[in-house]
Amino acid sequence: MSKAPGFLQTSVGKKYIMAITGILLFGFVIAHMLGNLQVFSGPEKLNSYAKFLKDLGPVLWAARLFLLGAFVLHVVTAIRISTENKKARTQGYQVFNTKVASYASRTMIYSGIIVLSFLIYHLLHFTLGVTNPDFMELKDAQGRHDVYTMVVTGFKSLPVSIAYIVSMIVLCFHLNHGLFSLFQTLGVNSPQSDPLLKKVSLVISLLIFVGNTSMPVAVLMDVVKVTAIPSGGL
Repeated sequence: MSKAPGFLQTSVGKKYIMAITGILLFGFVIAHMLGNLQVFSGPEKLNSYAKFLKDLGPVLWAARLFLLGAFVLHVVTAIRISTENKKARTQGYQVFNTKVASYASRTMIYSGIIVLSFLIYHLLHFTLGVTNPDFMELKDAQGRHDVYTMVVTGFKSLPVSIAYIVSMIVLCFHLNHGLFSLFQTLGVNSPQSDPLLKKVSLVISLLIFVGNTSMPVAVLMDVVKVTAIPSGGL
């Protein structure tokens, strides 16, 4: 059986795989957040958006499978890099230099696993309806899947909202270091630009955190709520 090209087996090659798949997944995080933020515009806007996506049919599923492939490749490559780094250490560090290895970088594999666990639950909860099959029966006045009511009802559960917010904290820690690592891999950083790139990574991560967590917070504070009883029950 032929092996993958030699370059992809090198440390640099694996970092490029992480960078490319990271860009794809980062783009998805942004698009997903912007789509979900339409909950602030009311049920008509969000349900229309959801129907538009559903009507894409095979195109939507192709995009999902493509992103799933990128996610799996990202995780597998991260595990390989982490495993190889551990094997390369013939002895423990005499001095643990936190300036070289930040807390975020040292825990990237763990934060990634937490994000993966959250993603699996999120899909079972909102997308596949495994944990709450009644959500899939909700319909609005036009007969569309009432995604608005589903989101509001889901976030009305305090444990669900807390778990979501905690997961967003972990995601943004992961993104903060991941974005800066991406700049390094692409070779756009330098000792002079590093402080600025670190700030850019932090600001982007914080914006994503604020955008995503604003939804459960708004629901818990009754800023966003269900004003009409949907068909199909709750």
